[in-house]
Order: sequence, then structure tokens, then C-alpha cells
Amino acid sequence: MSPIIRLAQIQDRRAVEAIVEAAYTPYIRRIGQKPGPMSDDYDALIREGRAHVLVDEGMIQGILVLIPEEGSMLLDNIAVSPAAQGRGHGRTLLQFAEKTARAAHHASIRLYTNEAMTENIALYSRIGFIETHRAEEKGLRRVYMTKRLDP
Repeated sequence: MSPIIRLAQIQDRRAVEAIVEAAYTPYIRRIGQKPGPMSDDYDALIREGRAHVLVDEGMIQGILVLIPEEGSMLLDNIAVSPAAQGRGHGRTLLQFAEKTARAAHHASIRLYTNEAMTENIALYSRIGFIETHRAEEKGLRRVYMTKRLDP
């Protein structure tokens, strides 16, 4: 059975937080502090309908947080359980994010990542994201990227 992506439900919060913890903990040493997604309020994001989960083999294996903005969709967070990485779940979540942004009539999708997460920057660049600027926010050095979406 293929993975499904659905809106997260409040009972999914612990699984969402566990994936975020497992996916981002390895970056703490590199960044020198917890990455931003580790401090997000997933209860609120779920209640606001901004969090999605990828379910495969009956288990939540990935999460995606999308926030509509004026003219663009913010891909605020994407994470896959380390145990489920390498199965294409990240690519599936990215495709879903783009499809959702197009369906909402956004001309672009944007994101930011920590500048120390060089593998993420390289991945996003390979799939069409363009770096727009860098800035420090909440003590984190971020790289902002945008991808134009075809209608």
C-alpha cells in the first residue's frame, strides 16, 4: 500500500513531536542549539490545520507544516523519521507541498533552513529552490529559499 498524507489530528501530536525530535537532534551539535522546529507548538499547528502527516505501513513516518502567506506558501517544516529515511517519503512530502501550494493558487513556495544544514541547502537547490537571502533570526542563521511554481 502506498503512503498517504493527511492532516494531522490532535492524537498525532506525540508522533509528530517524536519525528521532529529524532530528525533534528543530530543538528544540535552542528548548530550549537536546538533547530527552530524543535521549539514549535505542534498542538497549535495541528489545531490550526497546518500540520500534515505521512502514514506508511500504518505508522506516521513523516511530517509537513505548511503556512499560507500572501502570494506564497511557506514550507515551515518537513521531517521524516530517521528509521524511514531513504524510502522517498521526503520527496513525496515535497511534491505534496507543491501541489497544495498550487491548489491554493500560490505562485511560489518558500522555506528557510539553517545555514549549517548544508545537505538541505544542496537538496533544495537541486529541486529548483533559489536562495533569496540569509538572515539571523532567534539566534539561528537561516538561508531563505523560494521556488516558483508553474500553474
